[in-house]
Amino acid sequence: MKLMSFKLEGTEKYGVVDSSGRKVWDVLALAEAADKEFPSTILAGIESGEQFYESVKELVEWGEQNGKDELLHPFENIKWMAPIPRPKKNIMCVGKNYRDHAIEMGSEADIPEHILVFTKSPTTVIGHEDSVDAHTDVTDELDYEGELALVIGKKGKNISKEQALEYIFGYTIINDVTARDLQKRHKQFFIGKSLDTTCPMGPWIVHHSEIDNPNELSIQTTVNGEVRQESNTKHFIFPTEEIISTLSQGMTLEPGDIIATGTPAGVGKGFKPPRMLKSGDEIEITIEGIGKLHNTVN
Repeated sequence: MKLMSFKLEGTEKYGVVDSSGRKVWDVLALAEAADKEFPSTILAGIESGEQFYESVKELVEWGEQNGKDELLHPFENIKWMAPIPRPKKNIMCVGKNYRDHAIEMGSEADIPEHILVFTKSPTTVIGHEDSVDAHTDVTDELDYEGELALVIGKKGKNISKEQALEYIFGYTIINDVTARDLQKRHKQFFIGKSLDTTCPMGPWIVHHSEIDNPNELSIQTTVNGEVRQESNTKHFIFPTEEIISTLSQGMTLEPGDIIATGTPAGVGKGFKPPRMLKSGDEIEITIEGIGKLHNTVN
C-alpha cells in the first residue's frame, strides 16, 4: 500500500494509490462515507498505532466493493505533498554510507568506522513535483543526493539489530539537496543541509510489508535524464538494522521519525570539474519497490 498526502482544491488530504497507479483514494472522504473515524493525517495515523495500516487497507477495500469511485482522484487533479508534509523533528541523515561516495568526497581515509549522523530542518521538506529553490543569494554549489528513507512506526529505545526492522512503518525517497560551499565554510553539515526546499520527499510511503529487504534495493538518480547515481542499498556500509539500532542507543525513536540512509557515488561534487545544480535542472530519483521522486530547480 502506498500512502500519500496531497491537496485537492486547496484542502490538505491523504490517501492510498489505487491499483492503476494513477489515482488516489481520499481516505477521509471514504471514512465519512463509511461512517468511521480516522486520523486526520498520515503522521497522526502512524502515531495511532500499528492497526492504522490494516484499517486503511480495509477502508479502501470497502470503497472498491461499494463503487465509491467518485472518491478517486486522478494525479493530474491534485497537488502533491510530501507524505509527512511537516515532520515533528529534524530528519536524521546518515553520511558517507556508501564506500564509493566516501571516496569520491575525499579518499579511503574518509570511509567511516562509525555511523556519521547529521540532521535537516523540517522546514526543508517539500513534495514530489515541487520546485527546489536554487538559493543563488547564499550558495553557488547546490548538489543532489538520492537516498532511501525510513519512516519509524513505533516508539523504541536501545533497539537491537535483530528487532530493528520491526520498528519501520514504511519507506520513502529523499533528495538530500546540499549547499556544498556552506557545508565546507561552516565545517559542519546543518546549515548547508537545511536551506528551505532542500528535502524533496515522496512521492509516497510504501508500507514495510511490500519491501522484503531494504538492504537490497536498486537506486538511481538522473539529472535532466542523464544517469548520475546508480547503485544498490546492498552496498551500505551500515545496513538499515545497524542504523536504527545505533540511533536508538540512549535516544528514543518515535512514530513518524524519518531517517535518510545515505547516498551513493555520483553526486555533483564528485565530478571533476564539479557538476552542480542550476536553475531549470530536473532531478529524478528512482528506488526499486518504491517509485520515482521528481523535482525541478527553480
